[in-house]
Amino acid sequence: MLNLSVLLEDGARNVPERECVVYGDLRLSYSRVDSTANQVAALLVSRGVQPGDKVALACPNAPYFPFVYFGALKAGAVVVPLNVLLTASEIAYHLHDSEAKVLFAFTGTPELPLGERAFQAFNEVETCETYIDLPAATGATESAIDGAETFWTALDGQPGEFESVRTEADDTAVIIYTSGTTGKPKGAQLTHNNLLYNAVCSNNLFERSPDGVDTFLTVLPLFHIFGQTVMMNTALSRHGTLILQARFDGDEALSLMEREGVTIFAGVPTMYWGLLGAQGEHDLEAIRRKLSTAVSGGSALPAELSRKVTEKFGVEIKEGYGLSETSPVASFNDPRVGARPGSIGRPIWGVEMKLVDDDFKEIEGNGPGEIAIRGHNVMKGYHNRPDANAEVLQNGWFRTGDVAHRDDDGFYFIVDRAKDMIIRGGYNVYPREVEEVLMTHPEVSLAAVVGVPHETHGEEVKAFVIPEKGSSLTEDQVVDWTKERLAGYKYPRLVELRDTLPMTATGKILKRELR
Repeated sequence: MLNLSVLLEDGARNVPERECVVYGDLRLSYSRVDSTANQVAALLVSRGVQPGDKVALACPNAPYFPFVYFGALKAGAVVVPLNVLLTASEIAYHLHDSEAKVLFAFTGTPELPLGERAFQAFNEVETCETYIDLPAATGATESAIDGAETFWTALDGQPGEFESVRTEADDTAVIIYTSGTTGKPKGAQLTHNNLLYNAVCSNNLFERSPDGVDTFLTVLPLFHIFGQTVMMNTALSRHGTLILQARFDGDEALSLMEREGVTIFAGVPTMYWGLLGAQGEHDLEAIRRKLSTAVSGGSALPAELSRKVTEKFGVEIKEGYGLSETSPVASFNDPRVGARPGSIGRPIWGVEMKLVDDDFKEIEGNGPGEIAIRGHNVMKGYHNRPDANAEVLQNGWFRTGDVAHRDDDGFYFIVDRAKDMIIRGGYNVYPREVEEVLMTHPEVSLAAVVGVPHETHGEEVKAFVIPEKGSSLTEDQVVDWTKERLAGYKYPRLVELRDTLPMTATGKILKRELR
């Protein structure tokens, strides 16, 4: 038997009074979080949820997330976390595709009416039988969603003790939907074994606080696998404390680091960019004294951005690599055991990586080629997608769609997403290489490069650039800068200066909206 909820239960047994979750003024112990999760499990069983049934959860980083996540797992159910930015029709698609029987959804705000959207979707999907509103106010029994039952009303009278349902290591624990940049989103089925091993492996990659209690600033969305594994499950595996931040803001993040003595932070590259650009007054020395681990993932980390973060905060960024389909961590670039600038490192314990061609055959030498992964972290497959599984899974190997090369010491270097590669006049241009050059310009704050249609070249290279505050940078100056530093077919002929760039809820730049 194996159930991922053991992560929370072990903390409740061994350090029951230690703070598990901090959210604003709310400070919850391990025993409190576990007992509330037990109530959720009892509630689900009382509503007819059977082992293997799907429980959807649409919630930002708030205590409700671990309550429902671990409660569903204890009941033997499968958790289906949903992006909080989804529209009503998109939520309905996910409910239908996953065959969810229950939906827990945060009420939301006038600016982001998640509850209204979720309840509308729930009413459109006949197979989803139970809707529970997660209200903004703790203990609220009246729902702002007309006709919905609140979490606290539903939990009333449910016992705080529950014996977790027996699940096996290879049973699906969580279905994570991919972003769906091509076609409809697909649900990656991650097992209890996948997720437990990935949390334990991540735990071993991070430094430990001298006093034995680590504090994780958890701003990566928990509905995304990066935040879920690296900042929630990993924190629980070492009995750490989660400082929840519902939405990333650089100044608020630094204030939380300072006030709570944060030791571990993980983010996507744009979050590090946000920390550097924070305008408030902060005690950087206090932050530097405590912060021992900084991790980046989700997209390629520009070397110049990494250098600036180390200079300001005194911590080297460890860059990890993975995907929803790999739970997510597959490789890690750790300065403690040798690292390479610009590398995603080497495979973590128990994981293999190789480079393959379009026919899934291993490439001789060091590439470039498409990364394929095999190990305890690889998903069972996509939910109800046999054709997609046949395309990406072969003999336990998963092909990622990411192009990389490898050095003689086994370090991997992402060249780019295969689908993001630009073909200009027959030459391959990798956007990341151009972005790295742009980021070295002293007046460039952030850059994204895409291919746009061109009559004669097929595609042309276009750069979107956010200048540093107060900069007088012009588009022509950007073109000239890159022209001096890149081959003739690589530099961007087209440049657009922007104040902002479109991003996902996890902080990845949405290149498809720039094309």
